Amino acid sequence: MNDYELKVYDEVADWKFKITKRSGMVSRFSKKAQGKINGLIPEKVHQVVTESIKAMVKTTLFGSQMTTNKLQANGLSLKERDELMGKKTAAFQKTALIEGAGTGAGGILLGLADFPLLLTIKMKFLFEAASIYGFNTNEYEERLFILHVFQLAFSSDEVRRETLKNIENWEERKQVLIEMDWRKFQQEYRDYIDFAKMLQLVPGIGAFVGAYANNNLLKHLGETAMNAYRLRVLKKAPEL
Repeated sequence: MNDYELKVYDEVADWKFKITKRSGMVSRFSKKAQGKINGLIPEKVHQVVTESIKAMVKTTLFGSQMTTNKLQANGLSLKERDELMGKKTAAFQKTALIEGAGTGAGGILLGLADFPLLLTIKMKFLFEAASIYGFNTNEYEERLFILHVFQLAFSSDEVRRETLKNIENWEERKQVLIEMDWRKFQQEYRDYIDFAKMLQLVPGIGAFVGAYANNNLLKHLGETAMNAYRLRVLKKAPEL
C-alpha cells in the first residue's frame, strides 16, 4: 500500500466513524414523527408508492446505463480517480443546484416535479462514480451495489449501519442480496429528504431552499459514493 492509499485508508476510517455515529436529536425526533405518519397511511398507498418508486428507479438505472462512459478512468491511479470523482461531484452539484432553483421557483407543481428529476440526477451520478472506480455496471450486482450506496447516503441510523455492513462485505453479501427491499428503500429516502423538500414548496423561499438542499444532497452523496468505492478498491483493485 503506497502513501496515498494509506492516507485514503485513514480517511475512510474517519468517514465510517462519522456515518455510524448517532444522529442529532432533531433528526431522531423527525424520524420518529415520520414513522408515526407512515403508520397512519393505508397499506394500499404504501404499496402504490413503493411500486412507483421501484419503476422510476429501474427506468433511471436503464437510462444511466446507456449514457455512462465506462472507459473514462482506464489506467488511472487511485489518486487520479479521486481527483476525477471530485470534479464529477462538483459538476453534478451544479446541475442539481440549478434544477432545485428552477423547480423551487415554480411553485407547488414544479416543486413536486423535483422529486423524479433529482432522483435521476443522483442515479446518473452513481453510475459515473462506479465507472470512475473501475466497476462494470453491466453486471447486475454492480447496479445493486449502486442502490445500496444510495440507501447508505439517505437513511436513518439503524438502516445506515446495516447498509454499511453490506457494503463492507459486498463480495460475500451480494450472493444473498438478490433484490432490494423497495419498501424500505423508498420510505428511508422520502423520510430523509421530506423536510427540506417540503420547504421548497413554500412561495418566496422555494428557489433558495431548492438550490441549497439539492447542492448539499449531491455533496453528501458524492462523499458517500467515493468512500464506498474506496472501501472496495483498497480491499481488491478492480480489473479494467
